[in-house]
Amino acid sequence: MGASKKFNIQITETLQRVVTVRANSLSDAIFKVKSKYKNEEIVLGYEDYKSTEYDEFPTNE
Repeated sequence: MGASKKFNIQITETLQRVVTVRANSLSDAIFKVKSKYKNEEIVLGYEDYKSTEYDEFPTNE
């Protein structure tokens, strides 16, 4: 049996939610939602879970 190797594995978890907002334009709508998210008026949680991915993360060794 060979020696074990060291691996770096990156875990990426995606949370996702659709938010409806009234605005004069798409850019205005995005700005409003970004502001609400930044001010923690929109907080994503476990109920917004979409997926989990596992990928190799390059190592310098």
